Amino acid sequence: MTSFNELNISSRILDAIESVGYETTTPIQERTIPVALKGRDVLGLAQTGTGKTAAFTIPILQKLINSDGQSIKALIIAPTRELADQINETVQQLSKYTKLKSLTVYGGVNKKPEVTRLQRRVDILIACPGRLLDHLKEKSLHLNDLEMLVLDEADTMFDMGFLPDITKILTYLPKKHQSLLFAATMPKPIKQLTDKIFDSPETIQIGTIKPAQTVSHHLYPINEKMKKDALLKILNSTATGQILIFTRTKFRTKKVFADLDKNNFRVVALQGNMSQNKRMQSMNGFKQGKYDILVATDIASRGIDVSNVTHVINYDMPTTVDTYIHRIGRTGRASKEGEAYTFMLPEDSGMVKRIEKVLGENIEKRFLEDFNYGDMKVFDSPKQLHKSNRFKRQTNFKKTSTKHSRTRNQSKNHRPSSKS
Repeated sequence: MTSFNELNISSRILDAIESVGYETTTPIQERTIPVALKGRDVLGLAQTGTGKTAAFTIPILQKLINSDGQSIKALIIAPTRELADQINETVQQLSKYTKLKSLTVYGGVNKKPEVTRLQRRVDILIACPGRLLDHLKEKSLHLNDLEMLVLDEADTMFDMGFLPDITKILTYLPKKHQSLLFAATMPKPIKQLTDKIFDSPETIQIGTIKPAQTVSHHLYPINEKMKKDALLKILNSTATGQILIFTRTKFRTKKVFADLDKNNFRVVALQGNMSQNKRMQSMNGFKQGKYDILVATDIASRGIDVSNVTHVINYDMPTTVDTYIHRIGRTGRASKEGEAYTFMLPEDSGMVKRIEKVLGENIEKRFLEDFNYGDMKVFDSPKQLHKSNRFKRQTNFKKTSTKHSRTRNQSKNHRPSSKS
């Protein structure tokens, strides 16, 4: 690892870096920042939670530090509002000793305040594709003087169907600009996009495209009807920090939230039908520790970066391996340990095999102690399971080494959540 002081960075940016507690670069930062500072295009492939945001923010700030402030010089495109806000938070933290100004624009909120703000100084624009395209079509912003473009979580933008919008946005940019693209996975359409926008890019890949090695993975074979009780059993018997629970649909998110809220867990929901204010309240409440559990859909959860998330629970099996990687990337961040639990239905075996192939190992199967599995054949007898070693009893949970470790019954400060 390299000290930030060894990089060719302004003292004003270094002071900001020190103020937020960064001491040495992460691998993606160590390799990306020097290349980006030379003006090279960058294709960055790395797991989530590896410091990608600072890896592109620091070169942007260095390049623009003496900007005249007359026009937008850097554009960062992100797939979700939550990620856009999170990136902007990092930009503001690292630019606080400069004159540079940043702004987010995204759907779900009134456009007029954005238009008003765009009439003042904006050096760095962080935007979601749909709203950005609206502004460009309505000529409420111009990108004629753009110097740097960043596409963050490009694979997620592909999953969400934003590639046509990205292609249109590119037609509004000057031909000469520096491009940086970051992703955790590289689907074929993203590779085709990079061929269009890059000029001899430097490809930087940190490790293999799979979850961080600090995350341990476990499967819980059950059937659909058992999910609610199995979730309650796990939450009541496992010492954790904060927990992220992923569901496949907005309806399921609401249902799981209601079940946990009824059982007096400090829980909040995050899903696409919520207003932007509600979504921000949920995210901020979770980040600030007001809630122990966040129940979310895949799309709504993109970009969540909460350091105390020790456990991710896949209430529903993800539909793709890429989605599994993104979900699990919410824990084990910044080299911290994390655990990933996935409820496995009989029909999920094919997806499990594909996930195991990417992980390069078989995922340990567990069963819950003193849990009613009914007539589920695979759980005919706990003794049989113990003898065959096909499943591991849930008695060896490693308590997470965090001051936030708790179970519902152990938490002295446990209190019912407020309704969302």
